[in-house]
Amino acid sequence: MHFFYYLSDFMIPVLIFYMIAYALTEKVDVYDAFVTGAADGLKTVLQIMPTLIGLMAAVGMLRASGFLDLVAQYLIGAASLLHFPVQLIPLTLVRLFSSSAATSLALDIYKSYGTDSYIGLITSIMMGCTETVFYTMSVYFLTAKVSKSRWTLTGALISTAAGIVASVVLAGMM
Repeated sequence: MHFFYYLSDFMIPVLIFYMIAYALTEKVDVYDAFVTGAADGLKTVLQIMPTLIGLMAAVGMLRASGFLDLVAQYLIGAASLLHFPVQLIPLTLVRLFSSSAATSLALDIYKSYGTDSYIGLITSIMMGCTETVFYTMSVYFLTAKVSKSRWTLTGALISTAAGIVASVVLAGMM
């Protein structure tokens, strides 16, 4: 087991030195390639910045306005029918849009119910097996200039629903 700890400590530096050595043997100007890549990365950040700001503002307004709690109240019947804890409805909705806001909600859940509780276990598993569907789609499709998403949203929502179901089932087994 200690071997893996040592391996993980050295893996990234070895990989970086390998890439530099390979570039030097291929007569590639490493510094220019790095600067070009950094400039391209900065252009990408500037392209997606309005989308990021819009998503963060929208999620912040939803949390502050109490809209998520209102939606949770309307979904109590469906949640109890599906044996899904009502306390996790806001987390489920926010997780579709923002990972950082979902993490903040998860921390609130951990403070209220504990990490080892049934709700805490579902939260942990759900955070690990669901994705920020709308954020990911908007950022990636904007960056790649994709105009037709086809079945991406449907597939992503189905896989998120499967992750939510799996988190409830797995937490129930523990």
